[in-house]
Amino acid sequence: MALRLEDEAPNFTADTTDGELTFHDWKAGSWAVFFSHPADFTPVCTTELGRTAALQGEFAKRNTKAMALSVDPIEDHHGWAPDIGEVSGTSLNFPIVADPDRKVAELYDMIHPGAGDTSTVRSVFIIDPNNKLRLTLTYPKSVGRNFDEIVRVLDALQATDLNPIATPADWQPGERVVVSPAMSTADAQDRFQNVVEVKPYLRYADDPTAQS
Repeated sequence: MALRLEDEAPNFTADTTDGELTFHDWKAGSWAVFFSHPADFTPVCTTELGRTAALQGEFAKRNTKAMALSVDPIEDHHGWAPDIGEVSGTSLNFPIVADPDRKVAELYDMIHPGAGDTSTVRSVFIIDPNNKLRLTLTYPKSVGRNFDEIVRVLDALQATDLNPIATPADWQPGERVVVSPAMSTADAQDRFQNVVEVKPYLRYADDPTAQS
């Protein structure tokens, strides 16, 4: 069955470039960005994994770990890692799962035969510290992912977990947020700063996570 938001992310144990890891144990207490790429030694994937390595500091600020997967064997992953570092300027600093039997890819529905072959498409899963699936994205093999958007979604999810708010279109941290429809305007004015009612169901307020 396809995974849906708020489902528990399937656990697995697999060989990775950091040794054998059990997914839930590896990410215990952290958010995770788990993503697949079609194949090692390919151009778009090299840029994507290099970008992920460069974002290690940003992920760490958000209590987030990154993990990649392809159906290539572990020997290929280790052979490819130096290319990632050379091209991106940042050495590989997160694990890549080797999944030659496609067991993990099938758990996460990462293989779409209509897309061309039995390699994985560019799937992205954001998983919270409780192992709940909070976001899924699927890109075609020909299109590299926007990792700035993945970081932005992490910020939005973490902000909305902390307060009864939502984030409007194109929101960036520090910008105004939307008050939850379940909260009255009077209660919102008590809790948040600079509440403005545009419509009874649309109230903006200052981002509470940006307050010192």
